Amino acid sequence: MNIDNLVFDQVANTLAKQFDSMYYVEIESGNFIEFFHSEMLSGLNLPEQGNDFFSFLSEQAKRTVHPDDLDYVLNLIDREKLLGKLADNNSSLIVFRFVLDGEIMHVCHFSIMCDDKKHILGCIKNIESEFLDREEQENILQSAERLARLDELTGIKNKNAFSEYVKEIDEVINSRDTEPVFGVVMCDINDLKRINDTRGHSFGDEAIQSACRMICEIYEESVVYRVGGDEFAVILTGDDFVNRESLLEMLKKESETNGRYRTGPVVACGMAKYNPGVDRSFQEIYNRADGRMYANKNELKSGNYLGGIRKREESNEMIPDDRMRKLNRLYGALHTVAGDGYIFLTDLKYNFSRWSLSAINDFGLPTDYMYNVEDIWKNYVHPEDVAKYVEAVESVLEGTPVLYSITYRARKADGTYITLKPRGFILNDSKGVPEYFGGIMLPQ
Repeated sequence: MNIDNLVFDQVANTLAKQFDSMYYVEIESGNFIEFFHSEMLSGLNLPEQGNDFFSFLSEQAKRTVHPDDLDYVLNLIDREKLLGKLADNNSSLIVFRFVLDGEIMHVCHFSIMCDDKKHILGCIKNIESEFLDREEQENILQSAERLARLDELTGIKNKNAFSEYVKEIDEVINSRDTEPVFGVVMCDINDLKRINDTRGHSFGDEAIQSACRMICEIYEESVVYRVGGDEFAVILTGDDFVNRESLLEMLKKESETNGRYRTGPVVACGMAKYNPGVDRSFQEIYNRADGRMYANKNELKSGNYLGGIRKREESNEMIPDDRMRKLNRLYGALHTVAGDGYIFLTDLKYNFSRWSLSAINDFGLPTDYMYNVEDIWKNYVHPEDVAKYVEAVESVLEGTPVLYSITYRARKADGTYITLKPRGFILNDSKGVPEYFGGIMLPQ
């Protein structure tokens, strides 16, 4: 299984935050390669590769699965049963209890059938915290009074609870009996509308939940409210107020990292603190924080940290030989695992692309190597679909942290149109700047 190491590294970097282990398996031979494993699994001394994945999976289950769940798990990971389920559904999810160093935790084993039907991905994720959160949330939701003040999607306090807090803090400010010590952080998820419009509201809900978790993990001692569809307000108190500058910087850095690697939500934020004797109402602090949040939102949307993406018209520089060799090497790796479909890979620094021969033959493209291919390909897109195609391309060139999921029609060499559904991905360089954009266009 000769797949370019850079592709492995990029996949591993993207998924390492979501899973604790991932293997790439060749079905026929049973050979497998470990992408990575987390510190949680380091004590198991997992092999980096092997030649009998299903036996390995069974042995690991006998070592680590809770005795009460073992028969259930062994039955589901049986080679024939697992491959049969993957052939029908392309994926399989098993939830069970895992025992490690005497500690019991809930985990899920997620298997995915690759498009070439010759390989599968096997992933393990620790979901114990989700079980604990669910139990805690169920207890909270038993109270109708508290339910009215909780956001159903995220489980945190909602706009009703926020309005009650504003009323209470305004009474304290106006009474002048005490001087409250607090600050406000306003947060807004970038590109939520684009996620909803292009990938559906279920993906938008996941983005909201993920952003909420990120904010709550940073501001552990403060109350976080969801005050709008994509807006959150944090009331800073205690150590969170004392350490407010460093925590805000932490939130900004994590959002920037998510934007670079496309591994999580990008959250714009702004902060303000209450100034005794100056601020006459909570609204004044809120407005300052909100204004700073929108300033940060514009900075993130400008994509300054993604300065490596450009159109070739900005430079007459030709792609050098070493970059050409690298492009061909990566293209070969992509072609190995892609299966059916029209394949393309673009070096974003030079806006230079390589396309599969099937695309050249079927659509009559001038060559398999092209500069500024987005402008060339636009001429093949159905006139009614050009606008959404252009918007999708611009989202990549601008470094938008959401890859468009679109379907459009393209003209073949014989003049007829075919409907295509592209599946795209981004590969970043060592600094996290998007370096390659590639994908597969599947006929529908």
